[in-house]
Amino acid sequence: MNKVILMGRLTRDPEVRYSQGENSMAIARYTLAVDRRRGGNQQDGQTADFIGIVAFGRSGEFAEKYLKKGTKVVVTGRIQTGSYTNKDGVKVYTTDVVAEDQEFAESKGSSAGNGGNSYGSDFGGNSPAPSAAGDGFMNIPDGIDEELPFN
Repeated sequence: MNKVILMGRLTRDPEVRYSQGENSMAIARYTLAVDRRRGGNQQDGQTADFIGIVAFGRSGEFAEKYLKKGTKVVVTGRIQTGSYTNKDGVKVYTTDVVAEDQEFAESKGSSAGNGGNSYGSDFGGNSPAPSAAGDGFMNIPDGIDEELPFN
């Protein structure tokens, strides 16, 4: 089975070209910066991998229209390897992920730099907006039990 799931940010806007012929097809290429997990052997100090993504057809059109530098996305696809001989006669080997599905990994407001807080300054009356705890869960302010949609 050849299945890849990646989450990361685009390092630049996608480069999109269209194939020639009667049924032209969008071909989008971009690089995804994927964070490495902490720990392990990081001898070179690199904390991210830069992985080439190729999206064809409607996926390529989606990338062209909606994906921009810095956008956090989840890409599901397959690894595809290949090779070609460059103009200097040297054989070059390639490894790309062919995108089968691309999804946004954060809200538009989060990527705009508000830290993912989609609440206004007024949450549940005059209570302050909840803040994220160190464990990734949101702290719910005291006294708003009646306003929660569940018990």
